[in-house]
Amino acid sequence: MQKVIISVQDLRKTYGEFEAVKGISFEVYEGEIFGLLGPNGAGKSTTLEIIETLRQKTSGKIVVDGLDLDKNPNDIKKIIGVQLQASGFYPGLNLVELINLFAGLYNQTVDPLEFLDKVNLRDKAKAKFKELSGGQKQRFSIATTLINQPKIIFLDEPTTGLDPQARRNLWDLILDIRKQGTTVIITTHYMDEAEVLCDRVAIIDSGNIIAINTPNQLIDDLVATGFERPTQVKKANLEDVFINLTGVNMREE
Repeated sequence: MQKVIISVQDLRKTYGEFEAVKGISFEVYEGEIFGLLGPNGAGKSTTLEIIETLRQKTSGKIVVDGLDLDKNPNDIKKIIGVQLQASGFYPGLNLVELINLFAGLYNQTVDPLEFLDKVNLRDKAKAKFKELSGGQKQRFSIATTLINQPKIIFLDEPTTGLDPQARRNLWDLILDIRKQGTTVIITTHYMDEAEVLCDRVAIIDSGNIIAINTPNQLIDDLVATGFERPTQVKKANLEDVFINLTGVNMREE
């Protein structure tokens, strides 16, 4: 039986009269890649930030690796890694200096070159962060989430803006991190990415979870309704599930 490493029960977040998260419940299993998918404004980032201890919840119960969020937020911080956006790094420091800086913040002793090897950036050890390409910046950002040897890492749209090759390189890195036993929580707007990477996905819309299962099962369930794509290679994919559940209207950030 799979161990539950994150349990979210009846989570709610309100801002005045607006309810951003409307009583959602889900579980994440140890060692899986779990995707949280949804349109802009659906509540996925709010949900992740609450689990990451970065945002206060209105109500509900969250347990992370046996630790109650209300009672042990600082202990939860010690076992998670959160991917920073590019703005979180000092652009003038080189990669070795940045890793040493983060290691000091975590009170860890690490070999910077060993960490750079994990993400194929040893040859950039003396390069400044601002000199890296988009894909290199994202790989380095993920490397910094591993410094404190977390049990769980959170990746928020890690491949946005990357070219196809850089995306695939990052996919390989994320799969490799999972192979080491780390649980990965990921948000993405790319349905092919979720289909390749995720063991299970939850689709959230307007603050509610409207589907949760493996990508293959969600696709099979849609096909069973008689759905067919206009031009058919396979009868449906995860993007079809997403659009069918959440609609096609454009939404702004």
